[in-house]
Amino acid sequence: MSHGFYQRQWGQAQESLTDLLTQEIPTEPVKPEKDRLTAFQNIATLYIKYLQIFRRLEQCYDQVVHPQKRRVLHHVLDGVMGRVLELKNEMVLLEFSEFHYFDDILSDLKLTPNDIEVPIPKYFINERAKILQEREKLLGQILAKMGPPDEKTEEVTMTTDEAARLIQVHERARQGRLRAKFMREIRLQEERERMAANRGAPTVDADVAAVRIQKVWKGCAIRKRVRREREEELMFIGMNPPPPPSNPKLAPTVLADRTEGNRRVTQTEHEREFQQALVTIKDKLREVEGPDMKENMQDQIRQWFLECRDATGKFPDYPAEDEGGSAAIFKEKDPAEVEAELRDKEDDKGKGKKGKKDKKDKKKDKKKDKKGKKGKKGKGGDDEEEEEGFKLQPSNFLGTVTDSTKDYDTVWKERNEEHNFSQKHDSELIKEEKRVEVEVEIRTQVDELMRQELKNLKLAVDRDKGKGKKGKKGKKSGKKSGKKKKKKKSGKKSGKKGKKGKKEKDLTPDRTMESLYEELVHEGIIVRTPKFGMKDYLGEFSYLGTTLRQNNIEPMPSLSDVRHLVTLYGILPLGSQAVHEKAPLIKSMLLAGPRGTGKRSLINAICTETGANLFDLTAANIAGKYPGKSGLQMLMHMVMKVGRNLQPSVVFIGDAERTWLKKVPKTDKTDPKRLKKEIPKMLKLMKPEDRVLFVGTSRSPYECEMKGLTGAFQKVILIPRPDYASRYLLWRNLIIQNSGILTNVMDISSLAKVTDGYTQKHILTSCQQVLTDRRIAQLNKRALTAAEFIPPLARIDPIYKEEEEAFKTWYGKTPLGKKRAKAAEGGDEDDGKGKKGKGKKGKKGKKGKKKK
Repeated sequence: MSHGFYQRQWGQAQESLTDLLTQEIPTEPVKPEKDRLTAFQNIATLYIKYLQIFRRLEQCYDQVVHPQKRRVLHHVLDGVMGRVLELKNEMVLLEFSEFHYFDDILSDLKLTPNDIEVPIPKYFINERAKILQEREKLLGQILAKMGPPDEKTEEVTMTTDEAARLIQVHERARQGRLRAKFMREIRLQEERERMAANRGAPTVDADVAAVRIQKVWKGCAIRKRVRREREEELMFIGMNPPPPPSNPKLAPTVLADRTEGNRRVTQTEHEREFQQALVTIKDKLREVEGPDMKENMQDQIRQWFLECRDATGKFPDYPAEDEGGSAAIFKEKDPAEVEAELRDKEDDKGKGKKGKKDKKDKKKDKKKDKKGKKGKKGKGGDDEEEEEGFKLQPSNFLGTVTDSTKDYDTVWKERNEEHNFSQKHDSELIKEEKRVEVEVEIRTQVDELMRQELKNLKLAVDRDKGKGKKGKKGKKSGKKSGKKKKKKKSGKKSGKKGKKGKKEKDLTPDRTMESLYEELVHEGIIVRTPKFGMKDYLGEFSYLGTTLRQNNIEPMPSLSDVRHLVTLYGILPLGSQAVHEKAPLIKSMLLAGPRGTGKRSLINAICTETGANLFDLTAANIAGKYPGKSGLQMLMHMVMKVGRNLQPSVVFIGDAERTWLKKVPKTDKTDPKRLKKEIPKMLKLMKPEDRVLFVGTSRSPYECEMKGLTGAFQKVILIPRPDYASRYLLWRNLIIQNSGILTNVMDISSLAKVTDGYTQKHILTSCQQVLTDRRIAQLNKRALTAAEFIPPLARIDPIYKEEEEAFKTWYGKTPLGKKRAKAAEGGDEDDGKGKKGKGKKGKKGKKGKKKK
């Protein structure tokens, strides 16, 4: 794609964003929406539109090579990303569910399910590539020092009968091969003898022979042509994949990836040139325009001295550095600020005289207000209350988006870039920015000179008036300055006292970060994660979600929904510091689902997409390490300290339900309840600026205490068995990934139907067992069939419907599940509406009980 393409795409995204901003920031206050369904439709439409803009902006930021445009794009991209997370939070609060279905909205907007796939910005990894490479190198060196892990090799023991049977099998196979070879030779000899006997047979007429040959050839050619046309038709309607290119290096996807990589290289070159230009242009401005700036400032300040002396009869006091120095003199004030200053001065004059009267008046006013409130409660006070309904909460990102949109409109929208074909930095913009910095630097120098000059002028004037007066004034001014200093000091002390909250003790003050990191790697706490992208977690969209919910049937989430949630709650906040600080804070997340549904793969995907460190605090992994209470405190302290300094970080605990088991089995020697008290403490220490996420996995959450588990994990994501559409996608992709070849003989639809209950891991195991090196070598002669994949699955127990129902009933008992059930029954319809009105009713009820 060209530079112009991405410029146009950015412009389209900004136009769509401007339309959404006019909708979200109306000129008149919007009335709350009373209908829950209508409110959800409005928020969901906003969410989908923001996702479309997010996708375009992410693509533009990844491929635009202009360094100054990239800064504006980065700003607006973070704002849109944060707004998407806020709208997702609004939908959760409104529907009391983590999973939402937009089938009807997608059809209205003429979009496909792929259009609402949450994009993951590539800059999470690309902009930290050097840091990640150094960290990977350090981890590799530490692991190399440790040597390969000790693998316990078990000797295969065999009884005499088993050994004799194995020898018999091989001997019989040898004899069978010899017999087959002997029989083949006999058959070939018989055929040779038959051919020799038939040499004297009568010949066929030439015309008849030609007709027969033509008949066979034409039939073969027509069948071949019909087969080819059928395949082309199936490819055209999307039923069959296109054939692989003859040269894989010239495939369109490969060429597109190569172009994108070249543009990223150009980005780094332009960025380096831009950083050099920032320094050189600033130095040049300081040399060329600096002296003129300095002279103009001095002339302006001297003129101010003379004007003040002519107006008041004495020279003014020079503004302090805290107030901005001479910049405060020439700063243009708004009329509102001037009025406020005049009002404050009048208030200060009147305070001394009317202080006591004001206090009495305030007391009277308070009493009147109380009486008025009581009267309103009894009569018509409800009319002045806020209308009940659903209203969006104030956003932390709309300001960021608005500022970025203004920057685009003022600078880049109409900018002529005909002469900047290579899209390098714009020197004029750098000059405008650096001119301000140079002016600030020169102003500080001028302020020092002019302060001294003003001091000399005042001394000269005082010398003329007489020495006596000068001494008295000096003493007074000295006293005043002393009082001011005391006040400042007392203010500082009071500020220190006002701060609440204990600081976390540093248990390792004398140790470097490298030593702590190395120790955690040696102990197996920091683990190397395999490369697994979120796009590798395959799953299809659920097309019946909205229909089932309209019929009051709660659908099971699809794997696509799980992928969306993990991206929104885990990857996007961890990837961007600006988003993590302002977005709804998510400290912990639980992935609950049957075995083999890819819970650990999702954690690997979070670490891969964000470049995060993985700390494994599973009970089996930390058993016997850091013993005792002090040892456990040291472990948690080291994990948090290293996690914060090398953020983003993911703290992982597998089989999380074992931490809150009601009764630990006697055979379990891993002490799973060891972290029960430490996990809440760790979560309390997490702040918005700490990009640390606590993630747990559970395959049987219904076996533990609900309160402890849901109290520790802020978000609970239920992972289901793959449905038919997801199984079809899994079979198709996993066979190809394992070097299989799909043909018309391979009935994937029937295979997906038969394998109901089997998870992703089961399907992958079956593909790996069937597609061995020997079977791959035979694919050209013998095509794959669906029946070959059934025997490996027959040895594995599937996930039965009862187990899935147990997960569903457990999820219904979580806090969010209970709210969802109440809302469905109609008992909790006003939860999302005006909370104030509900609170007042509750208070009235309590008062009534007390009176009785």
